[in-house]
Amino acid sequence: MRAAANGKYQMVKKNRKFFKYFKEYQWSNISAMIKNSRLGPKIHTADFNNKLVVITGATSGIGYHAARKFAAHKANLLCINRNLNKSEALRREIENEFGVKCDFKIADLSAVEDIRRVADELLELATPIDVLIHNAGVYLTKRELTAAGLEKVFVIQYLASFILNYILLKKLKAQGKGRIIMVNSEGHRFAAWGLRLDDLNWQTRRYSGLKSYGSAKLAQLLSMIVFNEHLQNTGVTINSMHPGAVKTDTGQENGPVYRWFKRNFIDKTLKSPEISAEALYYLGVSKEVEAISGKFFNLTREEVPAPPALDREVAFELWQKSLALSGLHVQKTANGFAKSGN
Repeated sequence: MRAAANGKYQMVKKNRKFFKYFKEYQWSNISAMIKNSRLGPKIHTADFNNKLVVITGATSGIGYHAARKFAAHKANLLCINRNLNKSEALRREIENEFGVKCDFKIADLSAVEDIRRVADELLELATPIDVLIHNAGVYLTKRELTAAGLEKVFVIQYLASFILNYILLKKLKAQGKGRIIMVNSEGHRFAAWGLRLDDLNWQTRRYSGLKSYGSAKLAQLLSMIVFNEHLQNTGVTINSMHPGAVKTDTGQENGPVYRWFKRNFIDKTLKSPEISAEALYYLGVSKEVEAISGKFFNLTREEVPAPPALDREVAFELWQKSLALSGLHVQKTANGFAKSGN
């Protein structure tokens, strides 16, 4: 009876959210998205001498070009990657070509324990993190679970950034400066009617690659609401950006049919990820966005995300679920910082 009552409650809640979001959709926001998608990024040309930039997933695609962009402007890099050989090759390339420091840490961002380990290692850095870029991602056409039984896209696209941000809150606040940039997507609009907090693992619904991807990106935008509140008046900002319709290696984990279709049709319509790197550099360095936080950008143009991404009630519910899924809980210290724990 309790399960039936809970199911009925979830259905009522889902219907209530549907009508709420339906009324909030505005054609002007969709029109702005279409217009912005035709524009290139704003360009920032000043150097970022001796600053530290942390990038996840830097060995290919957007992350690779972003690493080169920041290095070309004299920033030092710390890359969080999965592949050791590719990481070593990237370090040699960056250091030889640009004369900056390029360190790396190896982590599997589909494994919660690995994410927490690398977050704790970043927490111990003596050097301030000037820019933290969450870029690592995955797109799957079939549902896959991690070793911990969590849906893989949700973990890599969302939970990894949540854990890293949460554990690094203390360090970033203590620095008194810094920028967090999450590579998000207009794809969050695929979750048009909101996040299913009762089925984050896609156990009761038919799995869809687009909907799974959209839900994870929506979750990331919702987490930004809460993180932004934690970072008020600290000198640290957090923003998300759509990287444009660019060609990346995302989707290589899928079957041969998908890879063939992507290579022969999808990729032919896409642009170089260098435009994404330009946008990330602008958002990470430009004075024009220094005081802007909690916003969604299409490349470098501020944009209103879909209504479900602005739902504060769901954002705080997701926050609590994310803490539980991550094995984290909140402990308040005397100075108000949040500490992670088991």
